[in-house]
Amino acid sequence: MQVATWNVNSLNIRLDHVLAWLENNPIDALALQETKLPDERFPSDALAEAGYYAAFAGQKTYNGVALLAKTPPVDIVTALPGFEDDQKRVLAATINGARVISVYCPNGSALDSPKFTYKLDWFAHLRDWLVDELSRHEKLVVTGDFNVAPRPEDTYDPDKWDGRILCSPDERAALNALIDTGLTDCWRLFDDREGRHRFTWWDYRGGGWPQNNGLRIDHVLASTALAECCRDCRADVGERGRKRPSDHVPVIAQFE
Repeated sequence: MQVATWNVNSLNIRLDHVLAWLENNPIDALALQETKLPDERFPSDALAEAGYYAAFAGQKTYNGVALLAKTPPVDIVTALPGFEDDQKRVLAATINGARVISVYCPNGSALDSPKFTYKLDWFAHLRDWLVDELSRHEKLVVTGDFNVAPRPEDTYDPDKWDGRILCSPDERAALNALIDTGLTDCWRLFDDREGRHRFTWWDYRGGGWPQNNGLRIDHVLASTALAECCRDCRADVGERGRKRPSDHVPVIAQFE
């Protein structure tokens, strides 16, 4: 089973990118973030023609998550239980016997912003929910844009990013709290990477892509049963070099 995640930064703009990528990468499940579409405008028909069922939770202009799968997603959850929030950031479904969760975690904006407090609170509620999900699903993967670079080496300049938003101790602790529920960062199972292959996101500003000023903030976290049979986890960095690309690239994990 192959599971991928991709923050597409507007599915309306990059539907053709997604369709072309799926044609070349016929994976079992694709988690999308920042679809930025209300549900009535989600391109279900175009994706069905490509051979994919879709579950989605969207809103106009901001946020939005989806799951695309070759088999119908079931037992769908479209919000973080117990957390009142108008922002569409979580979608879970069971796909081919595995629980797949797509998350678009808050950015936080700045360490002294109310959005940062919201981010940490959101992570805490996500952790509590994952404990429950893991108790009910042996095979589980939570994947998406976490807006946290876990380690200094997940940034192009550790000294520059140390303590900043996306790399603060509180954010890294919040991500580690998710992992400590019984998950494995699949990327860490295959750490021998160089150059652009170390990252998943490059800012549009300041020559991020040409200078390889990237961060690793898109992750695949798997339960023990899946982590033990993970055979690969990588970023498809070529997608960032396309015309009008997302600032993120797909991250693909293969489980046998």
